[in-house]
Amino acid sequence: MDITVRLAQDPAADELLGRSPLALLVGMLLDQQVPMEWAFSGPYTIARRLGADDLDAHAIAAYDPEGFAALLAEKPAVHRYPGSMATRVQQLCQYLVDTYGGDAAAVWEGAADGAELLGRLKALPGFGEQKARIFLALLGKQAGVRPSGWRAAAGDYGQEGSCRSVADITGPESLAKVRAHKQEAKAAAKAAKAAKAAEKG
Repeated sequence: MDITVRLAQDPAADELLGRSPLALLVGMLLDQQVPMEWAFSGPYTIARRLGADDLDAHAIAAYDPEGFAALLAEKPAVHRYPGSMATRVQQLCQYLVDTYGGDAAAVWEGAADGAELLGRLKALPGFGEQKARIFLALLGKQAGVRPSGWRAAAGDYGQEGSCRSVADITGPESLAKVRAHKQEAKAAAKAAKAAKAAEKG
C-alpha cells in the first residue's frame, strides 16, 4: 500500500499511515474520544517507542501487556485512555495474527463485495458498525479499495462529496468541514433529546 493521506496532519505520521495497512487500522481504532489528529498520530508514536519504522502485528500481540500499556501511557500519551486502548490494540493485532497471518491488508484484499468487506471489518475487535462503515469509506475514497457495492455498504459515509468523517479528510480545509458537520450533528442530537424530555415532562 502506498497512498497519500492527511489524517494526522503531521508529515511523518501520515507517511506511515500511507504505507502501512496496520498503522491505518490502528489509527482508526484509536479514533474515539480524542481529536482525530491525535488518534492517527498514535501509530507513528507507537512505532517509534517500539524502535521500529512500522507496526508489526505479531510483535505487538506478543508484547507484555503491562509493558505495552506503559509504552502508550508515556508522555505525551498515545490516547486519553492509554491502558484500555493498549489492550484494544493488542486484541486487534492478536485477531489479525490468528485470522490473517498478521497481514492487515488481507482484511480487505480479496473481499468479494462491499457487504463482505463490511462484515470483515465489523469482526475486528474494537470496530463497531459505525467505525467499520467509516473505515470502509476511507478505503474506498482514499486507498482505491472499491469492491462492488462499497459505497452502499459504507452507508452515508460512502457518499461522494460528503464531509462526514475521516474518510473525507484530505487536508486542513476538509478537516474543518468534517469538524463542523460533527458539531452540527451533536447539536441536533442534543436538541432532539431535549425535545423528547420536554414532551415527557
